[in-house]
Amino acid sequence: MNYRHVFHAGNFADVHKHVVLTRILDYLRQKPAPFRVIDSHAGAGLYDLTGPEAERSSEWRAGVGPVFDALRAGVPAAAAGTLLQPYLHVLSTYNPNGQLRSYPGSPLIAAALLRNADRLIACEPVPQAAAALKASLRGETRAKVLTIDGWMAVNANVPPKERRGLVVIDPPYESSDDFLRLTESLAAAHRKWPSGIYMLWYPIKTREAADALARRLRRLPVPKILRSEIVLDRPRAEQGLVGSGLIVVNPPYVLEQELRIIGPALSQMLAARAAPGLDWLAP
Repeated sequence: MNYRHVFHAGNFADVHKHVVLTRILDYLRQKPAPFRVIDSHAGAGLYDLTGPEAERSSEWRAGVGPVFDALRAGVPAAAAGTLLQPYLHVLSTYNPNGQLRSYPGSPLIAAALLRNADRLIACEPVPQAAAALKASLRGETRAKVLTIDGWMAVNANVPPKERRGLVVIDPPYESSDDFLRLTESLAAAHRKWPSGIYMLWYPIKTREAADALARRLRRLPVPKILRSEIVLDRPRAEQGLVGSGLIVVNPPYVLEQELRIIGPALSQMLAARAAPGLDWLAP
């Protein structure tokens, strides 16, 4: 595997997926029963935004950079600002002096929002990245890092004994069949744990791949599939990543309304030229 997320850490897609992650975790925290988070492609955990890789791509400067500055300045205000507070809280924990130097990946964001009885299973097949993740979570007794293939890990870890929780599937999309495996992995896991919440991320470079994924998901015997997209510009093959897509299965009942507030606020902070997308693939 050649993919290294450090080049892309904190970009607009990370902001999109991690804001939604904090909203789902906030919902799970509202009930006293414990829950479990299963992160299939967890990555290295913490990313240095001042390092040579992040500086070379500078993607975070058009992603978390303006969002962090805006949230610290109180923009946006009112409902959107309140909904984005958990995300800002985690960012501020890793950047306590207000200067953005580090970006926490999904396992560290999840760990930051766990309660005493909640648990995290973070899966990462690349030994170097898994070692870095273990170092980032050292001393965190509620989290366990598995050096294992993420696709295999999803099926092996559902249903969790808590019977409440979230599965995050965020593959690197290095392989051409990752879009297909996303559908297959969801279908298999949902058969074993139909009541779980699933959050699946996909890149938008052209509409063809994203729309083909939507068609496959619509054909699954899986109800309650919500789709959220943040698109910076009109997708063109030569332009690279221009959009971020999220599929949420069994979303919290408040999530649709929250995303109708968060989506426009994020799009404005990220200087997106297109309106955010939000619809149901399965009601």
